[in-house]
Amino acid sequence: MNKPLLIEIGVEELPAIPFLKELPNIKKKWQSILEKNELATDFDFFYTPRRLVLWHKSFKTKQDDSTIEQLGAPVSIAFKDGQPTPAALGFAKKCGVDISEIGRIDKGKGEVLYFKKEVQGEESKTLLNTMVNEFIKGLNFGKSMRWASRSDSFIRPIRSLSILLEDEIIDGELYGVQSSNKAFAHRMVSYEPFTFNTENYFTKLEEHGVNLYPNKRKELILAQMKEIESANGLTIEIDEELLEEVVAITEYPTALLGTFDEEFLELPEEVIVTSMKEHQRYFAVYKDGVLTNNFIVVSNSKTDDFSEIIAGNEKVLRPRLADGMFFYKNDLNNGLVNDGLKNLVFVEGLGSMYNKIEREANIATYLGKLYNIEQIELLQKAVHLAKADLMSEMVYEFTELQGLMGYYYAKAAGEDELVYTAIKEQYLPDGEDSELPSNKFSAIVALAYKLDNLMGLFSVGKIPTGSKDPFGLRRAASGIVKIAIEHKIELNFSQVIDGLIENYKGLDKNQLLEFFYERLFKIFDVNPSVLKAVLGSGEEDVYKISLKLCALNPIVLGDDFKNVTTTFKRVANIIKDINVDETLEVTESLLEDEAEITLFKAYSQIESSTYECYADELEALFGLKPQLDNFFDNVFVNHEDEKIKTNRKNLIGLVYQAFRKIADIKEITI
Repeated sequence: MNKPLLIEIGVEELPAIPFLKELPNIKKKWQSILEKNELATDFDFFYTPRRLVLWHKSFKTKQDDSTIEQLGAPVSIAFKDGQPTPAALGFAKKCGVDISEIGRIDKGKGEVLYFKKEVQGEESKTLLNTMVNEFIKGLNFGKSMRWASRSDSFIRPIRSLSILLEDEIIDGELYGVQSSNKAFAHRMVSYEPFTFNTENYFTKLEEHGVNLYPNKRKELILAQMKEIESANGLTIEIDEELLEEVVAITEYPTALLGTFDEEFLELPEEVIVTSMKEHQRYFAVYKDGVLTNNFIVVSNSKTDDFSEIIAGNEKVLRPRLADGMFFYKNDLNNGLVNDGLKNLVFVEGLGSMYNKIEREANIATYLGKLYNIEQIELLQKAVHLAKADLMSEMVYEFTELQGLMGYYYAKAAGEDELVYTAIKEQYLPDGEDSELPSNKFSAIVALAYKLDNLMGLFSVGKIPTGSKDPFGLRRAASGIVKIAIEHKIELNFSQVIDGLIENYKGLDKNQLLEFFYERLFKIFDVNPSVLKAVLGSGEEDVYKISLKLCALNPIVLGDDFKNVTTTFKRVANIIKDINVDETLEVTESLLEDEAEITLFKAYSQIESSTYECYADELEALFGLKPQLDNFFDNVFVNHEDEKIKTNRKNLIGLVYQAFRKIADIKEITI
């Protein structure tokens, strides 16, 4: 028999960010508890800042009955001279019965001790309180708090608990709060709780000013924003992360349009937007692509007159922007100076941030010369100014603006465009879908930052382990590859390490290389064997690796590649007994069969040709399939004449070597 089950845990306002981090796990944790208690049924999870709700339209009122069967020791061991041995007595004790209740069964390998027990399922109402407590105490929001005289803790105080199985209030207690059929309304509707049952809970919440459904709150906010845009000819920047946060902190959302003084538009756009988002959870507003002196605040108030709420938010925002203006003008007056970085520790064992920029400048100079960058002095300047904004008041207030503020300050100081653009782009790419440096000059500065992070941190043992990567070294490795591909930089990682390793005394090159090449399997979206085949060519240049993958992968994904692999597996089998790393020679006068003559001519034509790209060369090489099949069908490789035998193996070896310039074909598995 099934009945509806409603569980509501009422809390004081949940902080949005820690709650949203745990949100993806909440349903999984309740599902796990249901399964453990053999009560798994479909359910929904809803939330507002003041309640967590689990709703089962149809919930088992009791566990299913079950049968427990247990097998023990062989009867020949369990009894001696008709008397039970310790093995039999131990089995009976394990089953919780007297030895006289233990039976015997033959499962095909002789008689063994056997016990069968019918177990009646427990009523779910006897389990629910324990389940709810386990669920709530299993949620991980990071920090927690204690309240009143309690010694246990939760992210916020628990103020109500309701466990209702249809109309029955299930006896329960959570953090000293007893289960009841009462819930709290929106604060602007009433401070007193209202009563409900499973049939009217959702409508009563709505009547009491609570929109329980996060998806509907989100849709409502977006619809209200659309109305504001249409009515005022504006465009609201929808920051998805901020939107989810606003949904999590409102029970009755209303989007409102506010205004701030135009004088603050003198501030860099990012400062205004960051200040509004981080401090006030406001959305930025644009007109014709230009930031306006408007903002959107999502109110959680239930009222017919929002004028005071808008005015209050405008009043709160002004000092925030005024602080930003003060910081900005002070920073402009002070200029970009990096002497203070000498007192700012980078990482223990790697000195100060000033030491770091000196290492980065050395890397930038090395790369600049390697890739024929003419503006070496500008590269040096860009690197030396790149971290100077860490000492600015603005970056102290908004750490996420580092690099960006340096860009504005360097630009205001009249620095070269290459310099201030490189400062802005030094940390790119900084995420999975991030932009990349816009030019090769900026790319070198960004590479210097990432290479120093990798080499420096590996040299002092700060190496990622498991899922832990506090310094973002996996992201740094991925960034190096993406930059090299974007700007067609032929970057041989091993060669670069050799050129710079003297500044990183404790660095284990092989350990770093292994880490870097392991990352390639995460970066490139190809069958791992295809990447392994390309690496098998001995290629260490990440840009060329990408070109080879782009050429090979579509062929491997083609419908007829399985037919092709049969031929090239035979190639791999034939060459396994010869050293393909040596120079192989074919003597034409020893070619007897028409099939081997035809193959050699086709191969020679390919080898003497030039190709614009790897794809064209691979197409030509895979085009040897008919000649290879003809060779395998008509030529006996293991000829009795050792010279002819070697000549034929060398011919196949030459074909293999031609492929291996691009990829080791024997590594490909599909």
